[in-house]
Amino acid sequence: MLDIQNLSKTFGQRQALTDLNLTVSPGEIYGLLGPNGAGKTTTINLLSGLLFPDEGEVSLAGTPVSDATKPYLGVMPQQNLLYQSLTCRENLVFFAKIYGLSGSERNRRIQRCLQSVQLENRADSVVGALSGGMQRRLSLAVAIVHEPKLVVLDEPTTGLDIEARYGVWDLIRQLKQDRVAVLLTTHLLDEAERLCDRIGFLKQGHLLMQGSLETLRHRMPAQEVVTIETPDEAAAIARARAHGFTMRRYDTRLTFWIPEKLELPDLLAKFDGITLDSIARSPLTLEHIYLEVTRAASTPK
Repeated sequence: MLDIQNLSKTFGQRQALTDLNLTVSPGEIYGLLGPNGAGKTTTINLLSGLLFPDEGEVSLAGTPVSDATKPYLGVMPQQNLLYQSLTCRENLVFFAKIYGLSGSERNRRIQRCLQSVQLENRADSVVGALSGGMQRRLSLAVAIVHEPKLVVLDEPTTGLDIEARYGVWDLIRQLKQDRVAVLLTTHLLDEAERLCDRIGFLKQGHLLMQGSLETLRHRMPAQEVVTIETPDEAAAIARARAHGFTMRRYDTRLTFWIPEKLELPDLLAKFDGITLDSIARSPLTLEHIYLEVTRAASTPK
């Protein structure tokens, strides 16, 4: 559905994107992750037709991005672009008219959208009186009122409490079931881990790595991570390195990447003679992978 080939974009002397290649298929949720300034917003603006690339091409449903592809695309921006003094229904009517919808077809799609985002009982409520979670759900309804083939979700749950976040996640999963292609940007790594079929790491305009979570795990030099607390960190680090473990710190936590899964007695034996206040094993998470990939990209060659 979305096909980005060799996409590059500069702003003056700043290279915002360099040779970006990615695809998103119908019914797939692709998470594009990266720090602020990585190029995510530039990518969204290019596929929306708000910017033009210096090199490369963006296609939607096999057609290069142009006015003709606008009906294929729905965008839920990071900031709500809703008319606060209008009702939910009036907002949807306004945006549906932009896409040329009218009459009974427009009414059908609006009613379906309200039901999809569980706002049918608030259809005539003024948007300014809605909670933040309700407004995010309405923003998603606006993005899908014309039944696009690709939906771009830019930080869809930023600022929401956990209950509202779960509600938006359910709506995103419904898009997948409806065979809509979804491009998701988020700083919430647990969100990407739970929702995305494939994930790409973008930094300084370069796509560093992409794949399913399992594929990304297999590319890492570890089977699991072990976090320890000890009064003798120097000895623990030296022992771990002697066993081929890679040391990392997450906040102040002393953590080691273990190349093979070890039973707890075997793991404790590796630190025999060293006082351990605690030891905890965990699988490799998306957070670990993200930090490792972006750290490697920042290391001078």
